[in-house]
Amino acid sequence: MAIIITMLVMGILLGFVGAGGAGFIIAILTLVFHIPIHVALATSLTAMAFTTLSGVVSHYREGNVAFIIGGIVGGFGAIGSYIGSKFGSLIPAHLLHWFTAGMLFLSAIFMFIKLIMFQNKEQSSLYKHKEFSMNYLLKCICLGLVTGMMAGSFGIGSAPFIQLGLMVLLGLTIQQSVGTTMLVILPIAIGGGLGYSSEGYLDYILLLQVLIGTMLGAYIGAKFTNYAPRMLLRFSMIMTPVLAGCILLME
Repeated sequence: MAIIITMLVMGILLGFVGAGGAGFIIAILTLVFHIPIHVALATSLTAMAFTTLSGVVSHYREGNVAFIIGGIVGGFGAIGSYIGSKFGSLIPAHLLHWFTAGMLFLSAIFMFIKLIMFQNKEQSSLYKHKEFSMNYLLKCICLGLVTGMMAGSFGIGSAPFIQLGLMVLLGLTIQQSVGTTMLVILPIAIGGGLGYSSEGYLDYILLLQVLIGTMLGAYIGAKFTNYAPRMLLRFSMIMTPVLAGCILLME
């Protein structure tokens, strides 16, 4: 019950600021509840498959999902995530804390770049899909494999990396990059979850507790997002992975 209540509070905060919670879930589970980090990673990664599903549906209704691009990137992302989970399961726990924290700090930098450099492109016209070239297809495959392996190895969603890749490499607008990122994360989370589950690291009871708390909390928190100043939301989105990384290093 303590885990559900904690995840509920965390879900409210994360839903309020609109930040990804994978890193925070890992940090809280390891520091507060002393869950082994490999189990925490498996739980966090698998939980994302459920939490992003509603996001995909919502963005699809808004017309912000590029399905062909998202399907290719996500498909190869699932392969990369499965491979990454096998690699992550071999990393000693004391080193995995450092690696995951480092990835969280790096994701904060990428989030800062996205919010600062691309903030004026929010109203640009939606990307019009052109015929796929071999070069474009290779970019989709590489983006999926790299971000998938990062997510599988270190248990984080890699959303800032995926979003920037979709905008810089594949030419999507910021609106489409957000919705398509949700679609990409879905198979990545499934692939990584299957990988960790096959290694015996997935605790299904813990997963259920995390899902109940975070999904309910995020739903409640999102109701209050429109009342927050935009600058506060941007600051919170950058500082969330930084704080999660600091908590991980305290373990």
